[in-house]
Amino acid sequence: MTSTGTPHTTRTTPTHPALALASTLLTATVALYIALVALGNITDFDSNQQFVRHVLAMDTTFKDDDLMWRAVTSKGLQDTAYVAIIAWETIAALVLIAGTWLWVRRDLERARRVSTYGLLMLMLLFGAGFIAIGGEWFAMWQSDDWNGLDAATRVFTLSGLVLLVIHLPAGTSRTADDES
Repeated sequence: MTSTGTPHTTRTTPTHPALALASTLLTATVALYIALVALGNITDFDSNQQFVRHVLAMDTTFKDDDLMWRAVTSKGLQDTAYVAIIAWETIAALVLIAGTWLWVRRDLERARRVSTYGLLMLMLLFGAGFIAIGGEWFAMWQSDDWNGLDAATRVFTLSGLVLLVIHLPAGTSRTADDES
C-alpha cells in the first residue's frame, strides 16, 4: 500500500538469468540442428528421398498381407510427402531461429511462445510423423535398412527436453523500490 492507501503494482525481475541463457542456447542448438537437416535434405535431395520412398512403399518390411494394403507405391505421392517434410522442417527451423533471436533480445515471453511453436512443430513431425505414422502405420520398425525410429526418438526427446526447460518457472523477486 502506498501512503495514500491505494495498492501499487509489484515490479518483479527475473531471478534466473542462467535459465534465460540455457533457453537461448538450447533453442539455438535445436534451430541449428533442424536448419542443417532441412539444408541437407534440400541440397542432397536424393538420399532421404529414397528413405521416404522405401518407408512408404513398405518394401523392406515383413510384407505381412494384413499390413501391405497400407503401402504407398505412387512415386508422386511419396515425393509429395518428402517435399512436405522438408517444408515443415524449414519452417520449424525459421521459427526456432526467430525464437532464438527473441531470447537474445531478452523478449522472454515472445521468445518462449515462438520457441514453443517451433519445438511443437518438431515434436509433431518426429513424434506423430516418423514414430507413429512411419514407425507403426508403415511398419518402419520392421526394416533393417530403412528404420529411422532411433533418430526420430532422439529429436523428439531433445525437443521435449528443451520445451520443458523453456517453461521452467523463472521465479521473481521484489525490487528494492518495492520494499519502500
